[in-house]
Amino acid sequence: MPPIIQTTGKFMIHCRFASLILVVIFLCTLVSLPQVQAGAMIQEGSTLKPADSVSTQELKGKPVEEKFNPGEMIMEHVVDNHEWHIARIGHFDLYIPLPVLLICEGQFHAFWSSKFHNETHSYLGFTISKQGSNKGKIVTVQQEMSGKGPNVYDFSITKTVLAIFLSSFFLILIFISVANRYRKEPNQAPHGLQNLLEPLILFIRDDVAKSSIGEKKYEKYLPYLLTIFFFILFNNLLGIIPIFPGGANVTGNIAVTGVMAFFTLIITTINGNRHYWIDIINTPGVPWWLKLPIPLMPIVEIIGIITKPFVLMVRLFANMTAGHIIILGFISIIFIFGQISSALGIGVGIPTLLFMIFMDLLELLVAVIQAYVFTLLSALYFGLATIEPQHH
Repeated sequence: MPPIIQTTGKFMIHCRFASLILVVIFLCTLVSLPQVQAGAMIQEGSTLKPADSVSTQELKGKPVEEKFNPGEMIMEHVVDNHEWHIARIGHFDLYIPLPVLLICEGQFHAFWSSKFHNETHSYLGFTISKQGSNKGKIVTVQQEMSGKGPNVYDFSITKTVLAIFLSSFFLILIFISVANRYRKEPNQAPHGLQNLLEPLILFIRDDVAKSSIGEKKYEKYLPYLLTIFFFILFNNLLGIIPIFPGGANVTGNIAVTGVMAFFTLIITTINGNRHYWIDIINTPGVPWWLKLPIPLMPIVEIIGIITKPFVLMVRLFANMTAGHIIILGFISIIFIFGQISSALGIGVGIPTLLFMIFMDLLELLVAVIQAYVFTLLSALYFGLATIEPQHH
């Protein structure tokens, strides 16, 4: 069997075990949800109706009186949410309700986010805070009114969490199908998805892992590097698609990028060799008065250990969020001028649409670059932690 196909095939087969774990988690999450209808819903004022029960007469509705709020629209698409907004049809909003899972005062509560769509915007004593430091979070009504109340531990399946489940599920299907193809046709030339994935896998292996970590140790870290590369890349690309299941700002969520950066930190710390820690505690080539009596250099080096994953976290989060905000800003310009005059909105819309197309193409480039940069820097940190001193 050719070495390239053998290497790629091994990675695909190993991915199956990780993929099956994700499938089990995904299915267990679905089974644990309350047994209610989970179809798309259309919101009319304070009431919520199933999409298939709304008549054509109701969809016409009354003209929207409130003015377009660009800041609210942009933040709604960028930040996380307890429901997935699909589209606005006249005076109606099309949502996908998501499960709310809460623990408060030792009791577990499970219901759908559509329960909040009523006159009081509350359910079972809980509400989504609209002000203060808890804005967007689920709190008790008492806490929302007075600022004091029991703590609410939120384990809900939010828009970002659902997007992660969906992207993981799609990746599982892709890699399992490719792995099966390698097992059935081990000696044949790659075709189909193999043609797309194999060059990317070999690129990460040869130009990222081997060059940064070394040929002797790179295989240990290759599964992790490939995982974060494809996870970031797939979610970056999926986030550019404006319609469901795309449009979620997964890699623009600092909690998601923070977890990935934390894994990089843990792997670097655990696998750091003796030479790595000696260089941190007793940096060679540095004057002794920078080490004693005040250990300035060790403090600087330890701070550097923390700032490296912090940079990983912020870079990916900031770049992806900024790209989404710019594109949504261009969309807002059309509606802002359209409120002044329909002709002005159409006139502004043409050049704005061209800028949006340009930004979308730029976002495609940024999506690939950010996945590559995160993977490359992680590999560099692993390489620095495991490098052996050269003896002359």
